[in-house]
Amino acid sequence: MRNPGIRPSQALRLDGGVQPPDPSGDDAQGVQHPLSGDGRSPLRAGHPRLGGGVPEARRENQDTGPLPGGGRSTPRSRSSDGGLIRAVSGGPADQGPRFDVAVPAGGYRWWYVDALSEDGRCGISVIAFIGSVFSPYYAWSGWADPLDHCAVNVALYRADGQRWAMTERRRNALHQEAHTLSIGPSQVRWDEGALQIDFREVAAPIPFPLRGTIRLHPTAMVGDTFAIDGEGRHLWRPIAPRAEVEVKLSHPDCAWRGQGYFDTNFGAEPLENGFVCWDWSRIHRARDTLIFYDVERRGGGEAGLALRIGATGETERIEPPPTHAQRLTFWRMPRRVRGDKHPPPRLRRTLEDAPFYTRSAFDGRFGAEPGEIVHESVSLDRLRSPLVRAMLPFRMPRRFWSF
Repeated sequence: MRNPGIRPSQALRLDGGVQPPDPSGDDAQGVQHPLSGDGRSPLRAGHPRLGGGVPEARRENQDTGPLPGGGRSTPRSRSSDGGLIRAVSGGPADQGPRFDVAVPAGGYRWWYVDALSEDGRCGISVIAFIGSVFSPYYAWSGWADPLDHCAVNVALYRADGQRWAMTERRRNALHQEAHTLSIGPSQVRWDEGALQIDFREVAAPIPFPLRGTIRLHPTAMVGDTFAIDGEGRHLWRPIAPRAEVEVKLSHPDCAWRGQGYFDTNFGAEPLENGFVCWDWSRIHRARDTLIFYDVERRGGGEAGLALRIGATGETERIEPPPTHAQRLTFWRMPRRVRGDKHPPPRLRRTLEDAPFYTRSAFDGRFGAEPGEIVHESVSLDRLRSPLVRAMLPFRMPRRFWSF
């Protein structure tokens, strides 16, 4: 299905020099610059006293004024090109991901999954990276070879604590096929309309094993790809905004079911070259999914995207609801979350808190209908800090052999 709710005059107009992706492929096949970044990251590092080495996040921790036509927005929701993040292609909605796409020097590709359990007590996120955008080793190499900086990031959240793993590996640990991606001992594959992730990772800094399987069955799929930078050098496709997820781990021993989300991002240059910061969120309501993307672009300009995806994958742009400034995290990262004005979104749990990134779970209302929110904020200015980069190897070790 081609998502008829997006009007070609808005969503299918090219904004710049990007060649439209080939709809017969994974929406990245025809692009000479890879698909971009929606930054899902890691890290819970040690001590917050970083002196003057970490720049303050660029956003003020306050609400902003109304948008034309209603609603309110973050400082990044409008831009000189009209404030819209535009679609650059629309492929078949039921087409799964391709894992054999090329990634150019300086570029990146990742596939992201998150899920929360039915009882709300557990959560998990997995990101498979080629050209890890958060890797200090990739940056220190001068962004030379993305295949030499690949990783599978697994973060498990439970009531009794969490485990987090992201071991970077070299190109000899990477194996790409059309429907299978293997990085070291972990594998992601598209199998008969479902995504299966088998991971065998080691947590850091305490080396606990983190092993298990995730099976994700999409209930709604989207074929459209969006240029979040306005030029087509950074692309994003929300492959499965909603899915039924089965999680089974052997280390630690746990199993649960819940609702999940799956997308992919691709870039033809380092993520930090394209953006200063952003807020992103996905919201599962009873019968649909909402996605909000608010970005500040590195070259100047602010843009936003507000989508509603129906139960069968039909997609339409909507007016974004107000933003609400939440309390700063331990690392003093701002979080601006969209939702109805009364009552505003309520923090359920901070899932990840790093010097440059935070992921959180909220409960909110949208058009008076309740929704479960997974939200992230990322500051690429902070990521570029030499001090932050020097801290990352403690949480992101690098291996120089296959496994």
